[in-house]
Parts: sequence; structure tokens; C-alpha cells
Amino acid sequence: MGKKVIVVDDSLTVRQQVGMALSQAGFEIVEAVDGQEGVEVVNRTTDAAMIICDVNMPRMNGLEMLETIKKDGKNANLPVLMLTTEGQPQLIERAKKSGAKGWIVKPFKADLLVAAVKKLTAA
Repeated sequence: MGKKVIVVDDSLTVRQQVGMALSQAGFEIVEAVDGQEGVEVVNRTTDAAMIICDVNMPRMNGLEMLETIKKDGKNANLPVLMLTTEGQPQLIERAKKSGAKGWIVKPFKADLLVAAVKKLTAA
């Protein structure tokens, strides 16, 4: 089994697209439907290689999730890639300051996403 990637997005279609692209590249996928569930999944998944996270989600958005998980020292080095329709510079800056390693705007190209995940997980 490949390295484990947590995919947090409220869109089933996006989770399926990301999951398919990464599964074909040898990664194992764990899904969450919003930021609140994302925090729970991160806390119980001790062997995650990275997180791919949307910004706009119900209950807890991706930036709040990022800030929450990065407060926990054990997640300090866990790479987070934001995958979103948002492209506002202030959101990107907030994500980077909170510890995100990258920002990809949807719709995404599967090969570029896989390349970014391989780079961030050193796969």
C-alpha cells in the first residue's frame, strides 16, 4: 500500500477525481467531507503522508481546519496542499502563514496534482 493522503472536500466529485488520480499513482486515500471531519480524520490517522484540503466547506472551512491541525505539534511537519476554486491573494497568504505548502486552483490537472503530491511526500 502506498503513502496515505487525506482528502478533505465537501464535493464527492472532487474527492473521487483526486482519489482516482492519486490511487493510480500508488497512493492510499482517506476521505473527509468537511473541515470538522478532516480534523477528526487527521487526529486518528497517525501515518498520513499529507493532506489535500478544499477551502469552502460547511461546518469548518479548510483554512480553519489547517489552523486547527497545525496547532497540534505532531502535525507541524505534515504537508497540506489547498485545492480550491479560490484564488484571492489574502486567502493564499493566510494559508501559507498557517502552514500550507501549496495552493492549486480547481479545476485541476490530474498530472500536476500527482506531481505536487509526489514532491510534498517525497514519493
